[in-house]
Amino acid sequence: MKHILIIEDDTSIAELERDYLEANEITSEIVPNGELGLQKALHQDYDLILLDVMLPGMDGFSICRTVREQKNIPILLVSARREDIDKIRGFGLGADDYISKPFSPSELVARVKAHINRYERLTTSDASNHGPVFTVGDLEVHLDSRRVLRKQKEIILANKEFDLLAFLIENPDVVFSKETLFDRIWGME
Repeated sequence: MKHILIIEDDTSIAELERDYLEANEITSEIVPNGELGLQKALHQDYDLILLDVMLPGMDGFSICRTVREQKNIPILLVSARREDIDKIRGFGLGADDYISKPFSPSELVARVKAHINRYERLTTSDASNHGPVFTVGDLEVHLDSRRVLRKQKEIILANKEFDLLAFLIENPDVVFSKETLFDRIWGME
């Protein structure tokens, strides 16, 4: 059974999220403020963090950035903020997804399951098949497991950061315009 952390100050929303997740065999722990949520996220193991952006004490963006610096775990931001700049900021800080309130509980469950499954596929390595590893100086890039190591210490990258690094490593000695990179990595002009 999967176990996630819900950092949400609105009790009714947190309980709704918990109820729908538990109906789908995902247990959850609810934390109502940012400071306690950050401590739990850093010191306990969860399969995913469901993180409200607007929290008392410490906002979700700060929590996302701090967790991403230390752990590689799926983070889904939930917010009433609908502006693109907030979504872009969240993705830039390492969030894996951004869900706007009000949301469909069924969609939330589907996204949580999809991110947990994707994370497990990316981090589960078969001992007989480690896939291609590129080494440049003291930097190792493991394409199949999407891991980056420098001096044997893991560097946590957001998904698009890794995609960009992998694309450049797979195309050595080639100069790309920013338009080409936007098209190839982000799928936009």
